[in-house]
Amino acid sequence: MANTQGPQGNHDPAGSTQMFRAFVDEAPRAQQQQTSSGPRVGLIIGVIAAIAIVAAVAWLALG
Repeated sequence: MANTQGPQGNHDPAGSTQMFRAFVDEAPRAQQQQTSSGPRVGLIIGVIAAIAIVAAVAWLALG
């Protein structure tokens, strides 16, 4: 970890700024990954839930 204090013990904002910039630069990539896999996962869960509901209704109707 980088030392963010200057020779007099004053807080050096450069370390915080660098970490903030790294966070801001990383955020769009993380958001892009979530949105590309998000709808597929939701669709799969929705299809599985629909099949389970249809199976439960059929089981109750026929049972």
